[in-house]
Amino acid sequence: MTSHSQPPSIVLVHGAWHGAWCWRRVLPVLRAAGATAHAVTLTGVGERSHLLTAVSGVETHVQDVLALIEAEELASVVLVGHSYGGLVVTGVADALLAQSPERLHSLVYVDAVVPHSGESWSSTHTPETIQARLNQAEASGGLSFPAPDASVFGLEGADRAWVNRRQTPQPVAVYRSPLKFDEAAWARVPRLFVDCTSPALPTIAVSRERVRAQAGWQLQTLATGHDPMVSEPQALADILLKWQAQSQ
Repeated sequence: MTSHSQPPSIVLVHGAWHGAWCWRRVLPVLRAAGATAHAVTLTGVGERSHLLTAVSGVETHVQDVLALIEAEELASVVLVGHSYGGLVVTGVADALLAQSPERLHSLVYVDAVVPHSGESWSSTHTPETIQARLNQAEASGGLSFPAPDASVFGLEGADRAWVNRRQTPQPVAVYRSPLKFDEAAWARVPRLFVDCTSPALPTIAVSRERVRAQAGWQLQTLATGHDPMVSEPQALADILLKWQAQSQ
């Protein structure tokens, strides 16, 4: 939101069932272009899946990202949230706006959840989706629900197999955990939504509608599936680099 002599750092926050691993094809492109870029793995998934029981709600994941920003001493950040990660970066943005607003450059929602204050990740899902996921969680004693096959993200062949191998169950604790934030302050932050349209994931439909109805959004469309960091890493990296440079 403010000018810095150095370009803002890009902080990548993955979606459900994923981890920092999913940005493996994007990070080298960003760094080769001179960007400082970091990918965080949220507690309970990816290489931190052994910490599943440590997740108390979405606030745990907000703290994960804030901890990375502090540990890397990042002066200004572009927060990039994919899918469920949109809820997380909204919470991170709210914390930064309250504590050190000069550190928040902008927000990018990559086919991501765009919440209203007080909503949870599940708030924009159909009752059928919510019930199905809660039913799936019963097998783990209510701790987690399994990942869908990566074909629903539009992935095929080796890409589908890679994502299926890497995905881990998602902590149930974050599914119905509400996030309260200052919507008025958030609405003043530059925001970009990357709409992945081919195929369009149904659970993101409400977010797609919101960004077209709310003022202040910039919109970029990618003709790929829900995991563009896997299916179109160069195109996604180009979008992020252009956005990073746009409001120096």
